[in-house]
Amino acid sequence: MDLIRRLKLTHLKLLLKIAEVGQIQIAAGALNMSQPAASRILAEIEREVTAPLFTRTPKGMEVTPVGAAFLRRARVVLSELDGLETEVQQLIKGQAGEVRIGAVTGPAVGILMPVVQQLRSEAPEMSITIEVSPSTDLVRGLEEGRFDFILARIPGWQDSREFMVHPARSEAVRLLVRRTHPLAGRRGVRLADLLVYDWVIQERGSPIRQAVETALHGAGIPTPHRVVNSSSLLIVLSLITSTDAISPQSREVADLLDSEALGGGLTTLDLAADITVTPYFAIRHNTRQLTQAATLVFEKVLRSL
Repeated sequence: MDLIRRLKLTHLKLLLKIAEVGQIQIAAGALNMSQPAASRILAEIEREVTAPLFTRTPKGMEVTPVGAAFLRRARVVLSELDGLETEVQQLIKGQAGEVRIGAVTGPAVGILMPVVQQLRSEAPEMSITIEVSPSTDLVRGLEEGRFDFILARIPGWQDSREFMVHPARSEAVRLLVRRTHPLAGRRGVRLADLLVYDWVIQERGSPIRQAVETALHGAGIPTPHRVVNSSSLLIVLSLITSTDAISPQSREVADLLDSEALGGGLTTLDLAADITVTPYFAIRHNTRQLTQAATLVFEKVLRSL
């Protein structure tokens, strides 16, 4: 224990350097230390250990079995301390740590994914958790401290004074179908032309469903009767790839599912009139300070809005 209290990092580095170069004079010079000082340090350590760490030979200093055990532990200590220094610097700069984000589907795909991909190279030690849920669940999670910030809409019953709200953007709605759908490729599809088909659409009260129903009502058209209610993309994909069903999705999600990288079996309808959803916001709690890592991500998100 006396030895442990007196050991310094310089001592451990000296022992490792002696083992590396085999000469105490060269090791001392590499550490900007005089040879007498290096010899004294080595002698003190060996006296405390009560066994030689090196054998002096004409060819240089050779590590003894006791020395090998000592050096093995020394490498671990120095490696951990180097890792600690790196981790501390990353935390100070916001390049490490855990960030918890909640988002509705559109911005999760269109905003958060590009930011996360950028951070994979800039801050590989950062741990990012993203939960995709309806706005009501996200706002509740922000109140409970489960998220650092969210991309969501504020429910009408919620007191927005609890939050710092940053304007984001409106979501455009796209109607997703399979490429062999009878309306695929037609220009200026009218809303009235859609009612003869099955629909798979988010549950009542969801922003996208409200936007679709508002557009239909505004055109004097009844809402579809043949509807499967589901927010599950697995259900959506299962239905629209095997039938002529129509599924409203945010533009970001529709673009992703319409990409050639996913097989190119889906497409979006060219509507005569646009359908848009009420804006979402970047929201954080008024009373909670963001960590450096969360601040870094939040600022990148704001620049992407």
